[in-house]
Amino acid sequence: MAEPGGGHAPRRARLIVVGGGAAGIWAAARAARLGGDVLLLEKTPRVGTKVLASGGSRCNLTTTLPGDEAARLFGPAGARFLRKAFGALGPAAVRERFAVLGLETVEAPLEKVFPASQRARDVRDVLERDARAAGVKIRCGVPVSGIEPSGGGGWRVLTEGGGAFLCERLLLCTGGASVPSTGTTGDAYPWLRELDLEVVAPRPALVPLTSDAAWVRELAGVSLQAVEVRLIEPLGGRTLRRRRPVVFTHRGLSGPGPLDLSRHVTAPGGARELLLDLACDTAREDLRRRLLDAAARGGVGTLARALDLPLPRRLLDAACRQAGLADSRARVSELPRGARHDLIEALKGLVVPLAGGLGFEHAEVTAGGLALSAVDPATMEVRGRGGLQVCGELLDLDGPIGGFNFQAAFATAELAGRHAARGG
Repeated sequence: MAEPGGGHAPRRARLIVVGGGAAGIWAAARAARLGGDVLLLEKTPRVGTKVLASGGSRCNLTTTLPGDEAARLFGPAGARFLRKAFGALGPAAVRERFAVLGLETVEAPLEKVFPASQRARDVRDVLERDARAAGVKIRCGVPVSGIEPSGGGGWRVLTEGGGAFLCERLLLCTGGASVPSTGTTGDAYPWLRELDLEVVAPRPALVPLTSDAAWVRELAGVSLQAVEVRLIEPLGGRTLRRRRPVVFTHRGLSGPGPLDLSRHVTAPGGARELLLDLACDTAREDLRRRLLDAAARGGVGTLARALDLPLPRRLLDAACRQAGLADSRARVSELPRGARHDLIEALKGLVVPLAGGLGFEHAEVTAGGLALSAVDPATMEVRGRGGLQVCGELLDLDGPIGGFNFQAAFATAELAGRHAARGG
């Protein structure tokens, strides 16, 4: 049989996996080791391209949290969907599997797990070696242009060269639309829509936030470790919180805290304000007592000295201005009536106006994708589309920074690979 594009009979495999990212390689290896005839198609020149770019080229591959705690960080719907997947392959099991493959892992702050070598390339390499050793046939440089049911109950995979592949089972692991330079350009969304499947509109997630406020941009370079980020969901009204570092940039906000909540900003009608608790280790009453004590001593000291907070002066000045004060050099005795309350509220909830996010080019993952209601969470098989499975970032699943999205990719791929090998 000819290669795709040759115009002759299409190549065949029992299982075809489209997409050679973290989920695709894992699922293909799992299915092959269970006895499946597996062909993996990847459109770029090599597998694992996005793995190489992850975590600052270090690859935060999972979390130290237990599976149930990790799943909850995907939101109520995500947690329900991931219950079986994280039960089958939790974070500890992911680390054990990498250890078996010869890659040791180490823990880092904020519940992160990295390869001991601190090299994303090592993660990619062990995954590829495992897949090849399991018997997976890997074809790179094969862009897929579409999929369709074949007459025999299987699936036909069409390629840009005009050729095709045939398979009994088809697993889509093409990823989302984030970091398009790595090949994740949302290719599979139209394929799914053509099958009359619901695709939740993709949008950037884990993406830096932008602000048009001059004072925010003027704080570029300021970073905070002890800070709580809050956001009020515009539609649901829920207050979402993350205690994670924040970095001010020349465009707005970055760092784990803002990135974790960014999906609620990039959503249609998303939030346009974010609140920073600059004194998350200090209660309002303690701040009030400090100001009262300073006033009782004569009020000759500055607000900055009276508050005694480990904050950069520029940021403390911003909180003072939000409270209607000139800056933190004002003396406590000059505090107008009512300004004490306003200043404390500004410190406990500095309002940062938002314009949106930077876009898919700067997003670590994609929010949206194939609706979870369309997929069996025990097998990753698409309901009503026998022989078709979907896993990884192509699903409407996205979690916070900290290895959670790799964990979801590996866990959903584990179930998909097992089911594909059994043949449904």
